[in-house]
Amino acid sequence: MVDVERSSGQVMNLGGREGSSGSLRGSESLLGYDTSNDIPMTTPSTVIPPSDFELAPNQDADDKLGLYIDLSNVKNPQPIQGSTTGPTDPGPRTQAYDRLNSDIFIPPTTDFGDVPNAKWPFGLSANRHGLAGAGWARQQNTDQIPTATAMAGVNMRLSPNAYRELHWHKDGEWALMLNGSVRIQAVNEDGQTFVDDLTQGDVWFFPQGVPHSIQAFEDGCEFLLVFNSGDFSEDNTFLLSELMERTPKSVVAKNFRTSVQTFDKLPDGQLWIFPGTAAPSDIADQTVVGDAGQLPQSQAYSYHFSKQEPYTVPGGSIKIIDPSTFPIADTFSAALITVEPGAMREMHWHTVSDEWTYFLQGNARLTVYSAPASSRTFDFSAGDVGYVPVPNAHYLENTGTETLMFLEVLQASKYSDISVNQWLGLTAKQVVKDHLNVDDAFLATLPKVKTYVVPGNKNLSTTNFTGTPL
Repeated sequence: MVDVERSSGQVMNLGGREGSSGSLRGSESLLGYDTSNDIPMTTPSTVIPPSDFELAPNQDADDKLGLYIDLSNVKNPQPIQGSTTGPTDPGPRTQAYDRLNSDIFIPPTTDFGDVPNAKWPFGLSANRHGLAGAGWARQQNTDQIPTATAMAGVNMRLSPNAYRELHWHKDGEWALMLNGSVRIQAVNEDGQTFVDDLTQGDVWFFPQGVPHSIQAFEDGCEFLLVFNSGDFSEDNTFLLSELMERTPKSVVAKNFRTSVQTFDKLPDGQLWIFPGTAAPSDIADQTVVGDAGQLPQSQAYSYHFSKQEPYTVPGGSIKIIDPSTFPIADTFSAALITVEPGAMREMHWHTVSDEWTYFLQGNARLTVYSAPASSRTFDFSAGDVGYVPVPNAHYLENTGTETLMFLEVLQASKYSDISVNQWLGLTAKQVVKDHLNVDDAFLATLPKVKTYVVPGNKNLSTTNFTGTPL
């Protein structure tokens, strides 16, 4: 017999070949309408007694306030809300998921209706490994978030000196360096060349069809890729190795005006991510220039975003990059935002594009409001992807104890949003008063300038605002 230990410490007998007994199937007498009393039905309680679990801070607060409930450090978390004594969850379940997604496990009472999933952790994506430990990549597309039709993401790691082989895509590739450093190279359709060295916080963009390569320096690297199609797949990249392998060798030789023996040692199969020879430290040693020259700076494929100073506001900061400063990425606009503990990215929506969000640091929650009467709240941590279709309203609240940092990416020629604060601040006061039944003191706090981030109390168990009025 095969015994498997349950999480409760009990042992479940799953049966097995050796020493088996009994029958594989029961008799027809076990069908419904059991009138026999041979085996009395047992009715054990399914309610978890209070001694077997703990309540998190805010869990017994007025549920109408919608305070954040942090289940990360409580024993046997239960979906109890407000002053109620239930329901409890006897399982089976994976408590780690409940701890990470408290706003799904115990949704705010304001959540209502049907809002599609807006979250995907890269940690649940299949991790494809390159050759000989050279790196890996994992992706998110419409297979993971079906509503994410406008953008898809890839998280890629290159070991020291490793290559992402020469390749091209049918979609545009926008990238943010997460750590380490790389050298990127590309050639456009006019024969203009481009080579640059990038480090943590920098950005690159390769237009669709433009061939390019990426090589890590001796420190290795990790980066985030965003593509302007929700069904993009990293596995469908056009590769130099595949181009050579899938074209008749005689044709390849004729193309390069050489003998077929020249290509006797072509790689067998894809290179994709593979070990490489260390790049020379002097970039000039790998700068190749033809008759068409180098790509003009105004059309550069990289932007040293790491050197851009942020715009700071009470409670956080924001850095924006869009075609006004990075023209080659003509459909990509992005903002790198920090939010201090207790503060929040103000309530807003975008007018022309879905929002693809990547969380670099900290913890947050986000509520998506979808017309006419639906909303749903999600929890995020570093490595998660969020997605909000246009023009659904949302916010991002820092629910942790460290600075929250995330990237908002749009398919737009300019980064923009509608701020709920600014909208009401620029609307006649009597109109706002008639709509919301608020007093004049509140109306006086409404800003006429967009704030992006609003400060708040670091103690999430209170609704008292202790920051500087807007």
